[in-house]
Amino acid sequence: MGIGWCIGLLALGGILTFAVDWQMAGVNLHLVGLILMAVGIIGIAAYVSIFKRRRMQPPSPAAPVVEETHRMHYED
Repeated sequence: MGIGWCIGLLALGGILTFAVDWQMAGVNLHLVGLILMAVGIIGIAAYVSIFKRRRMQPPSPAAPVVEETHRMHYED
């Protein structure tokens, strides 16, 4: 599911929850809107986490290697 679909679900859920005053027998449109908004938010979070992992790149081989030396000084 792409970012566009997730934003669309958020928008559709917001419209059903806050802007519609229709009544349908057996269907609570406010609850359906809340569910669509929750699915949109979860989808955006999943998309962002996957996209973030794809953009991470390993360091280039030309990068300098940093070596740390640990020296302990003892005083008598």
